[in-house]
Amino acid sequence: MGQRKQPPQQPPPVQKLRLRYAKRGAARFTSHRDFGRALERALRRADVPMAYSSGFNPHPRISYANAAPTSAASEAEYVELGLARRCDPAKVIAALNESLPTGFVVLDAADAVTDGLGELLQASDWVVALAGVDEARLRAAVGQFLALDELPVERMTKNGLRSFDARGAVLSCAVEPEGLRVRILHTVPLVRPDDVVTALRTLDPQLTAQPLLTRLEQGPLVDGEIGDPLRP
Repeated sequence: MGQRKQPPQQPPPVQKLRLRYAKRGAARFTSHRDFGRALERALRRADVPMAYSSGFNPHPRISYANAAPTSAASEAEYVELGLARRCDPAKVIAALNESLPTGFVVLDAADAVTDGLGELLQASDWVVALAGVDEARLRAAVGQFLALDELPVERMTKNGLRSFDARGAVLSCAVEPEGLRVRILHTVPLVRPDDVVTALRTLDPQLTAQPLLTRLEQGPLVDGEIGDPLRP
């Protein structure tokens, strides 16, 4: 038998378009994998001209970066599309918003002007709602937490139970009317806002409320503030 014929090479993308999207309401419980499938269906329905990878199983050129965990809402998720021909970002936004499932909304789009979307996502701002928690106890625990140099926590991962420092990644943490407002540096391993809640519970075990997470922003750190990764 002869060797299997190599498939033709696909041309590179003509345009790389980066999108900012939100996941709201019940969409917070959608896994990252399920969203990926929903996005591919929406791209087909919206007739967005996707570029494809080469090989025996070509797939649309879609790159994800630092997705929020399942059960977290977000106003700042990012994805990059490789397109086969140039498109008006505003028209792509409108077409996708007509095709995506309820709860997913494309908020902004821009041409990629730098390499590495993931490298631009250096930190996130989160709100953590803790219904029914005594505010004075929460403020006291936050004060103790910020006074520490490190505070190890444990989280179950796909590779088993892992221990890491939750304090070092936290740039700021404050109690506000809507909940705990936390700015977290994207470290390895990645510290999540629920890890910060776990850390606070080690300081005060009575902080037992289930956290409700919402990401507000993520992007590059510019003079101590989070910038826009679509327009760095």
